[in-house]
Amino acid sequence: MSKRNSQASKTAARERLREERERQAKKDRMRRQLVVAGTGALVLALAGGIGYAVVQANKPSEWEAAKDQTLVKPANSGGDGLTVSLGKGGGKTIDIYEDLRCPACAAFEQTNGEMLKKGAEEGKLTLRVHLGSIIDDNIGGSGSKNAVSALGAALNVSPEAFAEYHGLLYSAEHHPEEIDDKFADDSYLLDVAKNVDALKDSEEFSQAVEKGTYDKWALTVIDEFNEAGIKGTPTVRIDGKDVEQTALPAELEKLGVK
Repeated sequence: MSKRNSQASKTAARERLREERERQAKKDRMRRQLVVAGTGALVLALAGGIGYAVVQANKPSEWEAAKDQTLVKPANSGGDGLTVSLGKGGGKTIDIYEDLRCPACAAFEQTNGEMLKKGAEEGKLTLRVHLGSIIDDNIGGSGSKNAVSALGAALNVSPEAFAEYHGLLYSAEHHPEEIDDKFADDSYLLDVAKNVDALKDSEEFSQAVEKGTYDKWALTVIDEFNEAGIKGTPTVRIDGKDVEQTALPAELEKLGVK
């Protein structure tokens, strides 16, 4: 091989090597750019995720938000818009203080509820129902509050719808265990309401439950319950005086309620 050809071959080889190095350098630059871009995107995504989590954590709960709602009072509530009075009224006033999640209240209603409502319908007594959220406050959940709101929607339909729905929520068939927060689920409350003729086809009632129309009302009713100094549920007061549950049947008999 001539010296000239040998020199040309070496030059070509060096050129190919240079070109290969340039291509590799270009690939390395692109790879670094992609890594940097990907890292930046990941940082932004993480920052966005953390920011979203912080916003969500600081976002008020449904019931915290309900405190700022406009108070909507159900039709058929008392003069103050907070009192739930059943029946024609007359005779002595019997105030019942209950918690919708309370098993003792369920037992009380299953034993005495119909008799009390019957006496109120006959005008032999004035029955007033007060609802609290002791169990929500003590063990967590929102079923007590949510059921009060749903009962507000029922009261807006009619006192009779309220009375029937109230009884069903406490019935052996529909009342959940104390630790089972079923009443927090709107769909469960609406399923129970299907057994009340006045409620089962009422679009206004269903929307009020789902939208929480009476959530603020429920909280206000519960505040009034708390101001009554109730130590436990159920509590029965006749003309403002606490009465033992065991004494209630005798008291009702004096009023001609059987």
